[in-house]
Amino acid sequence: MAVDQHRHVNPWIVAFSVMFATFMEILDTTVVNVSIPHISGNLASTVEEGTWVVTSYLVANAVILPMSGWLARYMGRKRLLLTCVAGFTVTSLACGFATSLPMLIVFRVLQGLTGGGLQPLAQAILLETFPKEKHGHAMAAFGIGILLAPILGPTLGGWITDNYTWRWIFYLNLPVGVISMLMMNAFVFDPPYIQRKRGSRIDLWGIGFLALGIGTLQVVLDTGQRKDWFSSNSIRFFATTCVIGLVAFVWRELKTAHPVVDLRALKERSFSTGVFVISLLGFVLYASLVLLPIYVQTLLNYPAYQAGLALSPRGIGALLTTPLAGYLTSKIDPRKLLIFGLAVGSITMFQLSHLNLNAGMNDIIWPQVLQGIGLSFLFIPLMASSMARISKEGMGNATSIFNLMRNIGGSFGIAIMTTFLTRRTQFHQSHLIENVQPGNLRVQQMLAGMQAWFHTAGVDKYTAARKALAAVYGLVQRHAAMLSFVEAFWIMGVVF
Repeated sequence: MAVDQHRHVNPWIVAFSVMFATFMEILDTTVVNVSIPHISGNLASTVEEGTWVVTSYLVANAVILPMSGWLARYMGRKRLLLTCVAGFTVTSLACGFATSLPMLIVFRVLQGLTGGGLQPLAQAILLETFPKEKHGHAMAAFGIGILLAPILGPTLGGWITDNYTWRWIFYLNLPVGVISMLMMNAFVFDPPYIQRKRGSRIDLWGIGFLALGIGTLQVVLDTGQRKDWFSSNSIRFFATTCVIGLVAFVWRELKTAHPVVDLRALKERSFSTGVFVISLLGFVLYASLVLLPIYVQTLLNYPAYQAGLALSPRGIGALLTTPLAGYLTSKIDPRKLLIFGLAVGSITMFQLSHLNLNAGMNDIIWPQVLQGIGLSFLFIPLMASSMARISKEGMGNATSIFNLMRNIGGSFGIAIMTTFLTRRTQFHQSHLIENVQPGNLRVQQMLAGMQAWFHTAGVDKYTAARKALAAVYGLVQRHAAMLSFVEAFWIMGVVF
C-alpha cells in the first residue's frame, strides 16, 4: 500500500519535503558562527568557551551521520525522518531558552544528534524517488540546499543577531520544522526493502567504536589550533584515542555480518573515487568559507553582516547554474562536467590569490560568482555518478559515507588552512621586520612623516613617536597576514 501511495506522489513534492528540513539543518552548522561573541557575552563566558556551541554540534553531527543508513533500516526511514525533524525542532526551541553556556552546549549536542541523519536520508530518498535518467535533476535540488545554506548562514546569523537577539537564530527553526514534518508525513513513504529489514540486529561494538573515533577526531580538528596541536597533552590523548577508535571500527565493520556502516560499498570504484573527490571538495569549500570572512573582517575592516554578504555571490552563481548542471548531467558524460567544474574552481582560487589590501568588493564578488558556477558543475554530477552503481538497498549506507567524508574533509580543511594561515603570518612578520631597520632611509622617512601627522593632531612628540612605531608595526602585521592569505588561496587552487 505504501509503495502504491509513493508512486502517485509527484517526486518534486517529495524533494521539497525532504530538502526543506535538510536546508534548515545545514544552515544551523554555520548560522551560529558569527553570533558566538554575542552568545558568550550574554551567557557570561569567554569567546573560546563559546566556540563549543559550534564544536559540540559538529561532534554530535559527525557521530550520528554515518549511522543514518543503518538507523533507517532499523527504525524505518519515514519514522526516523519524523523523529529527526521533531527532535531538531524541539532542541532548537530548548537552545533558544538556554540560560547558561553548559545548558546551551547540552542542547546543541542533542540538536546535532537529531539533525545529523537528515542530509544522507534526504539524498537517498531523492535518488530513489527519481528514476536514474532524472538523477541529475534530483541532485540539482539537493545541491541548491548544500551550496546555499553554508553561504547564507553567516549572513543570516549576523543580520538576526544585529537586529534582534541570538536566540531568534534557533526560534526560526520552529515553523520550518513543523511544516517539514507535516509534508513528510503526507508525502514520504518507506520502500518495501526497508519495511522488510526493520528491527535488524544492533552492532553495538561498531556504534561504540564509531562514536569514539569520529567524536575524538572532530574534537582534535576543532580545538587543535587553539591548543597548539600536539604540544597539548589533551590533543595527544584525543588523537591517540581517535586512531584506536577508527582502527577498531574498520576492523569490526569488515568482520561483522550486520555492520552499522557497510564499508564494503567502497569496493565500487566509482563510489570510492567520488568519496575521495568529495572529501577534497569539502576541504576547499569549508576552508574558503572560513578564510574569506576573516580576510574581509580583519584586513578590509568589513563589519560581520557585510562580511557575510561578501560570501553570498557564490550562492547566486550556484543558484543560476544548478538547474542547467542538473539537466546536462542527464544528457552528457558527468566526468566532462566534473573536469569543467574543477577547472573553474581552481581558476577562482587563483584569482583570490591575487587579492591585496586595496581590494574592493568587486574583486571579491566576481571570483565568487564564478566559483558558484563551478561548484554547481561539481556537486551534481559527482553525486549522480558516485551513486550510479549503488543498489537501492545500499543507497542509505552510501549516502551516509558520502556526506560524512564531505564533512570530515571540511573539518580537515578548516583545521589545516587556519593553522597554515597562523604559522605563515608569523613567518612573514619576522621576515618583514628584518627590513624595518632604524638605519633604513625609507623607514626613517615614514616614521618622520607619521610623527609629524600625530603631532599636528595634538599629541606630544614622545607619544607621537610611540604611535608612529605602533602604526609601522601594524602595517607589517597587515602585510604579513595578506601574504599568508595569498598563499592559502593559492594552495586551495592547487587542491582543486
